[in-house]
Amino acid sequence: MKIDFQRVAVPEGAQEVVLVRHGACDPPPPDGLIGGRSDPPLNERGLEQAEAVTLTLAEMPIGALFATPLRRTSETAAATAAARGLTPTVVDDLVEVYLGEWEGHGIHERGARGDEELARVMREQRWELIPGSEPAAEFATRVRRGIEQVADGAGTGAVAVAFTHAAVIAEACRQITNSDPFAFLHTANGSITRLFRRPDGRWTLASFNETEHLTS
Repeated sequence: MKIDFQRVAVPEGAQEVVLVRHGACDPPPPDGLIGGRSDPPLNERGLEQAEAVTLTLAEMPIGALFATPLRRTSETAAATAAARGLTPTVVDDLVEVYLGEWEGHGIHERGARGDEELARVMREQRWELIPGSEPAAEFATRVRRGIEQVADGAGTGAVAVAFTHAAVIAEACRQITNSDPFAFLHTANGSITRLFRRPDGRWTLASFNETEHLTS
């Protein structure tokens, strides 16, 4: 077997998975929860990012598209779905981490004002410091389950593309690399992260937070 250490290529028999973070949204109003979840639509910038993603994925042999129940992912997937004639499969397991009492109620504002409670969450890398938030073990289990479902869904020789969320991408990368919990948390809206699953079930992180397709 020839090995080229100068480029990242999908090994023979491996399944490629592309994770796309949803496009930009405006912060939701405090009463804007849908089923207990923050569910804002894309703003104008987010729609532009979705179009940029579509152009970037144009040459990929996409076999299946996936999104989450939240509309910011389905709206990001819409342009690619239309261009490919595909209907995204909704994967509940890839929905964003649940933030409990902070869900839709000020996490953006907390970040903007340098809130100490949020700073502690980031410093200790523990979502569970937020009252009522999703337990880390449960989040990790469902993310792994969701990523495996995506990898299974595209077919041999095709790429599976999942439109998902920042914390989900971070958790998938953490599991693959055994990194600190929040090491991969900061991804740009509309960014692309590439993974592949080898025939023996092992996962590899091929690229993270690709943003070359996005305008400044």
